[in-house]
Amino acid sequence: MQAITRRLGQQSLRPTASISSLNSVYPLSDHYYGVDRSRYRSTLAAHKGLGHIVRKGTGGRSSVSGIVATVFGATGFLGRYLVQRLAKIGSQVLVPFRGSEDNPRHLKLMGDLGQIVPMKYDPRDENSIKAVMAKANVVINLIGREYETRNFSFEEVNHFMAQQLAAIAKEHGGIMRFIQVSGLGSSLSSPSKFLRAKAAGEEAVLKELPEATVMKPAVMIGTEDRIMNRWAQFAKKYGFLPLIGDGSSKIQPVYVVDVASAIIAALKDDGTSMGKVYELGGPEIYTVHELAELMYDVIREWPRYVNVPLPIAKAIAMPREVLLKKVPFPLPNPDIFNLDQIHAFATDNIVSENALTFMDLGIVPHKLKGYPVEFLIQYRKGGPQFGSTVSEKVNPESWP
Repeated sequence: MQAITRRLGQQSLRPTASISSLNSVYPLSDHYYGVDRSRYRSTLAAHKGLGHIVRKGTGGRSSVSGIVATVFGATGFLGRYLVQRLAKIGSQVLVPFRGSEDNPRHLKLMGDLGQIVPMKYDPRDENSIKAVMAKANVVINLIGREYETRNFSFEEVNHFMAQQLAAIAKEHGGIMRFIQVSGLGSSLSSPSKFLRAKAAGEEAVLKELPEATVMKPAVMIGTEDRIMNRWAQFAKKYGFLPLIGDGSSKIQPVYVVDVASAIIAALKDDGTSMGKVYELGGPEIYTVHELAELMYDVIREWPRYVNVPLPIAKAIAMPREVLLKKVPFPLPNPDIFNLDQIHAFATDNIVSENALTFMDLGIVPHKLKGYPVEFLIQYRKGGPQFGSTVSEKVNPESWP
C-alpha cells in the first residue's frame, strides 16, 4: 500500500503536458518585480489598449473586467468618481493613501467585496510605491494640489511625483496603460506655478512613457468641488462675493463625472488614445462673473459683489506665501484669496482650437445648468424649496 502511495506521489510531481503547455504561454516566476529580467521592461508599446485582457461576467460590479488599477490620488475630488466608475465595470482598484485609514473608507463601498483595496504608502519612498503598483496593469495618477504647504511644494507634488510614478511604471513592465491627469492651461510659460508644475509633469511622464495618455480637465464642478462650494459658503457667511478683477476672464468648467467617464473611455478603447493629450472642457464657456451668477441663481440669494483689483487681491494673498516656510506652524489653507489661482484666473483658460476633446472619446459632456450644480441647493435659506429671492408655493395637502 505504501509503495502504491509513493508511486502515485511521484507521478503527481511530474510536469504533465498540459502544465508544460501552460508554462509556455504564461511563464511563471517566483519574482513579482525586477528590472533585470526582460519581462519587466516597458511593454506599453506592445499592448494596444486592454482588449486582450480576460473578462468574465456581464460587465457589472460582480463581473471581472481584467483591469487591476492603482489610482494615486483616489481619495481626492476626482478620485471618488473614477473609483466608482472602475468598480462599476468589475475592476479591482488599489487605493494608495498616506493619511488616516478612514480616508479611503468611503471608497470601499463602491465595489464588490474585496475589489477596492486601500494600501498605505509613502509618496517619498520608492519601495512603497513599487509595492502598491506591483500587481497592477493600469496606473492612473490623479495627484495634484492647487496650493503649497510647509511639507509639499508645487514642484514635488505635480512634477516630481508624476515623473517618479512614470519611471517606476516603466521598470515594472506589466503596466499596460498609464494615464496622467494634468490641468487645462498647463504651460511652462503660465503665470501660475501650479500650471507650470503640471506642464513639467506632463513632459516628464511622456519622456518616460511616450505611450501614456494625458488628460487636461478644466475647472471641475461637482458636489465636493473647490470653487462653487467656496463661493457659496463665503456668500452665505459674509453676504457678498469678492470678484477679483472685473470677472471677465473666460473659463470652461466641466462636470467631474464627465472627466471620470473620459478616463474610463480611454481605458476601454483599442489603444487609440495612447500617446495622446486630451483637453477636457465643458460644452459652455463662462466668464468668472457669469459662473458666479449661476451660483447665486441656484442658492437663491441676491447677487452682491465687491470688485477687488488684481494688485490688491495679490497683496491680500501674499502674506501666506511669504510666511509659509518661515513660521514653525502650519498656516490655514487658502480659500478665496489663493495667490496661484489669482494668477491662473487672470487670463482666459479654455480648450484649444485643434485639441482632442470629449468628442474624440465618444462622450458628450453635460451642461452645468441643471443637475451638475444641484448640490448648491443645500445653501438655500430656509430649506431646499425656499430662498431669499424665490420661495416655491407648497401645497399643504402634500405635507407628510
